[in-house]
Amino acid sequence: MAIKSRKHAQTHFNQHIHTAIAAMLLPVAAHAADGAPAAPDQQSRTMHEVVVNGAAENEFKAEKASSPKYTEELVNTAQTITVIKKELIQQQGAVTLTEALRNTPGVGTFFLGENGNTTTGDSIYMRGFDSSSSIYVDGVRDIGSISRDVFNIEQIDVLKGPAGTDNGRASPTGSVNLVTKQASLENAFTGSVTVGSGSQKRATADLNQAIDAAKGSAFRLNVLAQDSGNPARDVVKNKRWAVAPSLTFGLNGPTRAYFNLLHVDQDNVPDGGVPTVGLPGYSSPDPKRPFITAAKPVDPQGFYGSDTDFDKVKADMFTVRLEHDFSKTLRVQNTTRYGKTDQNYLLTAFMGNTANLLTPDPANPNTWTLARTTRTVKDQQNKILTNQSVVTADFGTGAISHTLVAGLELTAEEQRNVGYTGLGTLLPAPLYPPNPSLPVTGLNPRPNGVASKAQVDTQSLYVFDTLRLGDKWIINAGVRADRFKVDYDSMVLTTATSHPTRPVGTLVPLDLGVSDTLVNGKLSALYKPTPDSSVYALVATSKQPPGTNLVLSGSANNASNPKFVPQDSTTAEIGTKWDFLKKKVTVSVAAYRTTVKNEVEQDPVDLQYYQTGRKRVQGIELGVTGQVARNWLVSAGYTRMDTEVESGKVVTASGINNLSYTPKQAFTGWTAYTLPNGIKLGGGARFVDELLRGTDSAIGTPKFVDSYWVVDAMAAYNVSKNVELQLNVYNLSDERYIAAINKSGYRYTPGAPRSASLTANIRF
Repeated sequence: MAIKSRKHAQTHFNQHIHTAIAAMLLPVAAHAADGAPAAPDQQSRTMHEVVVNGAAENEFKAEKASSPKYTEELVNTAQTITVIKKELIQQQGAVTLTEALRNTPGVGTFFLGENGNTTTGDSIYMRGFDSSSSIYVDGVRDIGSISRDVFNIEQIDVLKGPAGTDNGRASPTGSVNLVTKQASLENAFTGSVTVGSGSQKRATADLNQAIDAAKGSAFRLNVLAQDSGNPARDVVKNKRWAVAPSLTFGLNGPTRAYFNLLHVDQDNVPDGGVPTVGLPGYSSPDPKRPFITAAKPVDPQGFYGSDTDFDKVKADMFTVRLEHDFSKTLRVQNTTRYGKTDQNYLLTAFMGNTANLLTPDPANPNTWTLARTTRTVKDQQNKILTNQSVVTADFGTGAISHTLVAGLELTAEEQRNVGYTGLGTLLPAPLYPPNPSLPVTGLNPRPNGVASKAQVDTQSLYVFDTLRLGDKWIINAGVRADRFKVDYDSMVLTTATSHPTRPVGTLVPLDLGVSDTLVNGKLSALYKPTPDSSVYALVATSKQPPGTNLVLSGSANNASNPKFVPQDSTTAEIGTKWDFLKKKVTVSVAAYRTTVKNEVEQDPVDLQYYQTGRKRVQGIELGVTGQVARNWLVSAGYTRMDTEVESGKVVTASGINNLSYTPKQAFTGWTAYTLPNGIKLGGGARFVDELLRGTDSAIGTPKFVDSYWVVDAMAAYNVSKNVELQLNVYNLSDERYIAAINKSGYRYTPGAPRSASLTANIRF
């Protein structure tokens, strides 16, 4: 029996173990105290050694992914999966999903938006493609361009490569699954209070209480309150509160029930970015004013929006999960989820073109202004209702042992959008520096009749079989079928080309629909040179049909047009994983190639649009995670990607035949060491190679952004058995860098400058 060490109070389970051990040892101790000689037959016997193994929890290294579809340990799983545990997230002081994902190389929010619009929330690019629609919470899709907090997250599973067999319609290159905290039979309290740069103020609490240990019932409550600015930006605000209760029953028995509720309320000031004026690669958008090319860069902290900007989010999620073990070889899990997210924002953006960038006195940049004509609004509601059932069975056929996983998923999704008018008119903002407090005239937001509603109904069946051939070979095969139907109703404003017989600006209905059956598969073979290592090969597919993002379009060149077939991707991967130091450290190496077909392209002869496009991304990824020595933890990863448009037009503004917003190389690393005196020291570095922006008609804007290194540090000390003080310092060298850029290159998001936070971590 292995007893894991705990940071908190003993569980009832541990107390029972300790009592049992004491009961076994008492007679031996009493006999020894009497000094009585042993009987002859007893003297001739050899006393059997009793060993109690204590296994300390590995704070960085996870053994398995959370999904029931993955029945093997990570070392025996033939795919690149990065598991980011909460301990690593806490050491770094990360509070959002975007910040936590910095622990996997080449994944980030590199894209700011296009056509004057700004992409908000967790806009994730992974291996060359937008994966924002492939975010899941406990295996259920979570749609919405919102920023997700990690206060209630146990770990984050990042699946690299096609996830179509696992999740259905998905990004070609991966998915992200957030695993929430669940109530357990442990009486413990943890909390944190953080203050820092940018007026950061944040507090969290995590209370877990066993209700009835004998019956296996427990309660857990996680709460969050935050009211923070942004150390990189003026005016921008991140304000939120959240509560997440969890109730469990039957943890000691064959039938277990989990009830989880999440409510999040955000009241933020969004960031529309700053002008790229004066950055490397910038030149005048107006040939008649060449002097603009020599303009100095703007202050990256300047806020070019308006004090009237806002971003309000309300999210609710109710989940019931039931589990039953029919036997040691047969178990079933059923999950029901209802979720609703409302987002309402007003954001001031801009395009620094010839018309908007005014220079009354060329010799005096203080007179230069930037027109802020792009007021964007989003009033969007997302709903999901799903029921997922999965059965896992272990059995044998001759010399082959099987683990069979089969599932049925029924899902209904809905997205509603409302357009607005009366967003007001802003005066041009001074370029050096901006003034967000300038008055707004005519601000009276009201619906303008432009609206849309999408409904997606999906029925899914899947089966995975893991076959073990002796102790050396593991074969995994899976197939999934998704029957989906999308109904899209909207009222749109006509343009000069959309309805030649209708005046421009006329409201007309647009009713579109698409239905199809998607079939995806996965096949892998894994060989184990040693019990703690593997070498594998994998082939998997994924499909992304029109309506994946709950939007359909009537435009001939839009991949969301129902006339197009799904974009089809195939990934081949070979790799190896090795556990060292008694399975405390994992080292992984993988090489992969993903090919995406059915991209929409225009024929240069007849000017019609066909699905002849083909893109490819290939590369290598290396990782090391775990405890490399006593008190020494490491998490690191490196990737090198080679991307190309094999068929179709080049998609970058620079004309280089790569995919946009995809660094050629990326590295992330974090390490922590606890000194004998209890002081914990940590630090890490991130490298992101240059990013190529997308192609656009903009003139004079940077075609790419430079690579950068960012170095962070951490120190923590237990001032008492219940309180730990943790100091985080970010961007030690105060590196100025571009974190994201929009498609036209007019706007960018500045990286955070040198900043710091101080956290009191409390535990009982």
